[in-house]
Amino acid sequence: MDDVTPDHSDWRGETLARVRALIVQAEPTVVEEVKWRKPSNPAGVAAWSLDGLICTGETYKDKVKLTFAQGASLDDPAGLFNSSLDAKVRRAIDLHQGDAIDADAFRALIRAAAALNSAR
Repeated sequence: MDDVTPDHSDWRGETLARVRALIVQAEPTVVEEVKWRKPSNPAGVAAWSLDGLICTGETYKDKVKLTFAQGASLDDPAGLFNSSLDAKVRRAIDLHQGDAIDADAFRALIRAAAALNSAR
């Protein structure tokens, strides 16, 4: 569903498209939708779910933020989480222009989040 990712024709859109592809590779049956549309953010927020929310992808002027709903409960041996590290439940990955993401580690994190959801 290419229309799920909020429309950005710059590096943020490219980053979200790369992340989306990795999510679908990790969990091909993931449900994609746009949530939380509002006047200040008419494009909404990309959200991926499987037996519950896995993560969201939000765009900001200087970053793309991937927030994992149950991130604090996930092992992150590659150290992908770099934001919301003190939060009790969620964790996030902030990607700035030019940042690369470890595809294997990210797919493993997606699979772990989906497994956590299905175990609940």
